[in-house]
Amino acid sequence: MPDDEVLREPAPKRVARLSDEARFFKSFFDHPLQIGALLPSGAALADAMARGVDPTRPGPIVELGPGTGVVTRALLKRGIESGRLILVEFDPDFCALLGARFPGLRIVQGDAYNLGATLRGRLEAPPAAIVSSLPLLNKPESMRAALLAEAFELMAFDGRFVQFTYGLKSPVPRDANGIRAERSPRIWLNFPPARVWIYRRAPADRST
Repeated sequence: MPDDEVLREPAPKRVARLSDEARFFKSFFDHPLQIGALLPSGAALADAMARGVDPTRPGPIVELGPGTGVVTRALLKRGIESGRLILVEFDPDFCALLGARFPGLRIVQGDAYNLGATLRGRLEAPPAAIVSSLPLLNKPESMRAALLAEAFELMAFDGRFVQFTYGLKSPVPRDANGIRAERSPRIWLNFPPARVWIYRRAPADRST
């Protein structure tokens, strides 16, 4: 955030942001492979991820790795009703923080890489979208591909898997299992700069 913006930031908001950054910093050193970043996503990146979700499509919206809730807040601002959101977070401290910050939202402490089991009995309909802040590049490519495949097994046919990455290329194989992908421009306002990828089933895969 530029210096002039920091100076204009209201004091309570600045304190909350610094507190979130401290939590992320601690979690990174406690569990570096699960967190994958020293700082939470910035507002520009969170808004770009939320734009990948169509609020008019019916069904739950599942968020993976919500952390301190930056993307959660962007999804709510996007117009996603709170009752549609299901947050899957591995870290119990982040789960407690999310529960206090977003009372009434469904929060599931569990493993996103075992998504079917984690969400078993919790989905009233196929998800319209799955929004992921997981540090995929910390995992082997086979685990990333398996996560994407499991996500599409759970979602409606036209569901979207929204993922951000700091990397230069798609974090999962772009041509795997008939999945097509599109990417956003690089988001320079985030630190470090990032890009959002949106994955969907190719139309030819639709069952007759």
